[in-house]
Amino acid sequence: MRVDQLLNKLCLIKTRSIAKKAADKNLIKINGKTAKASSNVLAGDVIEYELYGYYNKLEITDIPKGNVSKTSAPTFYKFCEREKLESNS
Repeated sequence: MRVDQLLNKLCLIKTRSIAKKAADKNLIKINGKTAKASSNVLAGDVIEYELYGYYNKLEITDIPKGNVSKTSAPTFYKFCEREKLESNS
């Protein structure tokens, strides 16, 4: 599944277009490599992204087959790290 679709489907990023723009700005990495919005994600991959003022690192445990409810979304991933980014103001 595409990384932009996955992050949106798992309720980690609000919309797919935001996920695509984040990938275009090199804010998303898969297994340590900068990812395009169309990059394929497999179970076991580690995704890192900086968005909404946070750095997030998570491992994908399973790829959903269809739509995912907000309550069941966390069963498809586990957080490795999540930290607030320092603001430059």
